[in-house]
Amino acid sequence: MASRRGSSSVTLPTGHTLAYTRTSDAEDLPHATKKRMADHLRRLETMFTITPQRMRIIVEAFKENLETGLAKDGHIVPMIPTYVFGWPTGEETGDYLAVDLGGTNLRVCLVKLNGNGKFEITQAKYRLTEEQKQEDGQKLFDFCGQCLKAFTDSIVESGEITKDAVLPLGFTFSYPCSQKRIDHGTLIRWTKGFGAPNTEGRDVVEMFRQSMTKHEVPAELVALTCDTTGTLIASHYVNPKTKIACIFGTGCNAAYMERVKDIPKISHLGIDPEAEMAINCEWGAFDSFEHEHLPRTKYDKTIDESSNKPGEQAFEKLISGRYLGEILRLVICELIDEGVIFLGQNTYKIEIPYSFDTAFLSLMESDPTDELLMIIGIFSHFFALETTLAERQFFRALARLVGRRAARLSACGIAAIASKMGYLEEGCSVGADGSLYNKYPGFADRIHEGLVDIFGEKGRNIVTHHAEDGSGIGSAIVAAMTKLRKDKGLHADL
Repeated sequence: MASRRGSSSVTLPTGHTLAYTRTSDAEDLPHATKKRMADHLRRLETMFTITPQRMRIIVEAFKENLETGLAKDGHIVPMIPTYVFGWPTGEETGDYLAVDLGGTNLRVCLVKLNGNGKFEITQAKYRLTEEQKQEDGQKLFDFCGQCLKAFTDSIVESGEITKDAVLPLGFTFSYPCSQKRIDHGTLIRWTKGFGAPNTEGRDVVEMFRQSMTKHEVPAELVALTCDTTGTLIASHYVNPKTKIACIFGTGCNAAYMERVKDIPKISHLGIDPEAEMAINCEWGAFDSFEHEHLPRTKYDKTIDESSNKPGEQAFEKLISGRYLGEILRLVICELIDEGVIFLGQNTYKIEIPYSFDTAFLSLMESDPTDELLMIIGIFSHFFALETTLAERQFFRALARLVGRRAARLSACGIAAIASKMGYLEEGCSVGADGSLYNKYPGFADRIHEGLVDIFGEKGRNIVTHHAEDGSGIGSAIVAAMTKLRKDKGLHADL
């Protein structure tokens, strides 16, 4: 009898187009039945679903952690005072430079603030090699100084700034630092694959200033900030309803504006208690080591135990884009070991840790075809595995469970800040950024659904929106605010 054939093609995120032919012979491989897959799905639903009641308990614990972090140094959620005082007025004007030392690129920007929430930006990116990330710290900053000099030369040449201008500069450095004032920052530890020696425990502002002097850069470094704080300030500059900023990407973090009287750990500085200061929460560390509050599955525990920092960043490991694909892969591998799926097929490719990208989850969830052709493509192209429709439906449902849990836990973090600050009645806008928020289908909707589950109808008063560019625009606005503040003699030593 002739086999039933059907051919299709699908375009993958890599840009490859896959064409393949399905025959009924593929169905002769031993595969899991629909009923058996449904049984496994029910078990996983119980593990990955977070009820509204459980979410409310997590929010209360989260709030307590935020309070403790504001009261004392060295807490697990560090609640770092940023020395960014109050909100921008939206009327800040002038030319500013911004430098962002990211995980893969160095970005240099000229930002022209035009007031009224308007701005123009000119920028250049310089690739960082893996060698540069590991060589001596001062050499790394010399490279930054060299790029900044090349950039300022080019904007003088194009006439965008005058030859004798010395511009205020905001430096975005999104690695854990302890700050005693806005133009100082001691690196606690490198993250994002950096390992440059002779940098941890040193003031990175001082190191960068040395390199700027060496390369005769016409700029004055006035502020050190992180991308999350920059995102808060830039989003408020454009939309004054913004009260909170969050990053949901390979890492996760939040920043918001706190009353100085509610930050006991800086009471000795003699700042007006009615003043406001932005707080960089570093909330990815919530529930680290103790693991008392977050619902971790056995898969989450495996990821934590085999990570380079076991016990740390507990919240981040449940919600960040770095780990979602790996959670799904561990479930698949368990089913392979139990002989439920892919019997008689070579599964070595999918057994490689971190081989299942989080981007695959968003593709699986958004597959519009009845036969789930996108999922056929992912498994056949990247893992050389044949799948049945029952398996593909199961994988899609599993991706939904993992993605939905991440968004609902993210909602718990937002809810903790909104509840602590009393934003529920008046409502507030949350500027959100990062690859998960921007690219994962339905992530924002699931956050909003989670907020309604926590607060009831009042949860609709908290709305997320795409944030403004924190490390470029935000950094420049922070530089503008700091210069204005110091020119007025307000807390000139901070």
